[in-house]
Amino acid sequence: MSIGTFTVRPLDPLKDAELLHRWVTDPKAAFWMMQDAELQDVEREYTRIAAHEHHHAYLGLHDGEPAFLMETYDPRYVELVGLYEPEPGDVGMHFLVAPTDRPIHGFTRAVITAVMEELFADPRTRRVVVEPDVRNKAVHALNEAVGFVAAQEIDKPEKRALLSFCTRDRFFDRHSPAARGVAV
Repeated sequence: MSIGTFTVRPLDPLKDAELLHRWVTDPKAAFWMMQDAELQDVEREYTRIAAHEHHHAYLGLHDGEPAFLMETYDPRYVELVGLYEPEPGDVGMHFLVAPTDRPIHGFTRAVITAVMEELFADPRTRRVVVEPDVRNKAVHALNEAVGFVAAQEIDKPEKRALLSFCTRDRFFDRHSPAARGVAV
């Protein structure tokens, strides 16, 4: 069963700020840590990211409609500096699925799979790195489902995080047609 088509485009910090503000302040986005953000705070944060050489934000579309936020970063310079030993080809990732009144079964897993496919479409990406809050059990289960392996808990300034990695081979082993039970 297909959930639909996923695409991404670069985020426009000013044009997309109102939409993002609704998403990041929604109660379901508590682990995004922007619950009390004003619209100007969201504009400022995503303008900062847009200007950053090693951090990027993208708006994810589902069948052409905004549905998720994806951020990528180089962990040698952003988020994880000094907290682990980066390897060549490491790419950091955050994602946030938009709140909805009409949930679709399997949607969040389809989003994280699409995000991973987008990251691994770049042949330079060898491993995706994530650092979700240790209390975010739902995202840990999603991460494991797409191939992440938890490495260790680390202390970041804003949270205690579970550092996890997913290699290109592990992701594609889990998401090849044969692994999904599809005849090739």
